[in-house]
Amino acid sequence: MKKTILLGTVFMGSFLFAQTVGGDRDAHGCIGSAGYTYSQIKKDCVRVFEQKIKLTELAPKGSSTSMVAVIFSKDMKKAEVFIPDTDGESLILTRAGKGKVWKKDDYVLVPFKKDGYQLKKDNVVIYQ
Repeated sequence: MKKTILLGTVFMGSFLFAQTVGGDRDAHGCIGSAGYTYSQIKKDCVRVFEQKIKLTELAPKGSSTSMVAVIFSKDMKKAEVFIPDTDGESLILTRAGKGKVWKKDDYVLVPFKKDGYQLKKDNVVIYQ
């Protein structure tokens, strides 16, 4: 009887553990607890902190500095920006004309120096 109770407890414990670890998949199947979020441009789960292009906040409001990641479409016509204060949704900016400026609403992404970028909001640089 003790063996049955012990085995039942172990089984239920492992079942509950399996439900919580990795059980936070979003609508696209991305596991947030593993650092994944959905990229609209790549149409896949990505880790923002592993992306090649990362910009740092210039005037942090608190004691920590946030960063954003940028993913470009293959044709460079769209730029997806992962901004911390957009409730997990990325922002898709569209290239304006033939130049290297991507815009959406109050946000503008522009090249900066040799291989960097700046993200502006209301014409003020917020990430670089």
